[in-house]
Amino acid sequence: MASTYPSNQANPAMVHRERGGQRLMSGMRRPPQYLHQRADPVALSALIECEVIPRLMGARHRSAGQAIPVEMPVISPDEVEAFTPLTLQVEADELLALVETMLARGLTAEALLLDLLAPAARTLGEYWKDDRCDFVDVTMGLWRLQEVVHELAARVPSAGRRSNDVRRALFAVVPGDQHSFGPLVIEQVFSRAGWDTDRLIESTAAMLCERLSSSWFDIAGLTGGSECHIGALPSVILAMRSVSRNPHLRVLVGGAAFLENPALVDDVGADGTAPDARAALEVADAMVQAVASVFGG
Repeated sequence: MASTYPSNQANPAMVHRERGGQRLMSGMRRPPQYLHQRADPVALSALIECEVIPRLMGARHRSAGQAIPVEMPVISPDEVEAFTPLTLQVEADELLALVETMLARGLTAEALLLDLLAPAARTLGEYWKDDRCDFVDVTMGLWRLQEVVHELAARVPSAGRRSNDVRRALFAVVPGDQHSFGPLVIEQVFSRAGWDTDRLIESTAAMLCERLSSSWFDIAGLTGGSECHIGALPSVILAMRSVSRNPHLRVLVGGAAFLENPALVDDVGADGTAPDARAALEVADAMVQAVASVFGG
């Protein structure tokens, strides 16, 4: 169906791919040229459902040393409902300006990622399923949200680890999937927890093998929104292990495809899965600790 949104939306026909090229206001990059790809409604609706940034709640402390819970600002469902259509109507720098007003209100970057941007991306998938917008609309909206995530990521320092205790993780979509918002979000979770992370914006078997053969990684995480791209994954994972500099590489998979059919985890030859980003971090930590206890290091 044709988009019903205002004419000030970027015209995808005028978009050109520029790796690291021109940037918009506030450091915004121009959108990638993958708008011609066929839409996958299952993947779109599942992008965020299974890879949402976990809530990082904390308590402020008075100078007397007593921990006193402080009521933090929250994002209401009405705000999410009002924000989501804007991802289809205005440019990324305008979305960032709105997000900055919320930061000024006292909301944390983590709360914005979890309670505003992730639900907005999930709702875009619902728009597609309900035929409220077309594939180009959804793709452009997701790209704008990615740009806001990049800007917010710069505002949140990583926890950091001792130099002799660095854990490394590589994230990518299952080869064949086209959207990278899920890996972007889960990468932020691991990075803030002190992991040294890398992410492939585009994913092929050759790209994954090249990265794993040239750098050491403890974990390789792959996200898949639907089973249509899973068929070749067993051979991909086997190739990843065969070339990995880490002979004990652990492969973690996630996404709607694995939630709907947990047996796929064993079928594709992965080491584990997780329903969301918080659980993925816990599983990855446990995997690394188990490897260290058995093989040393």
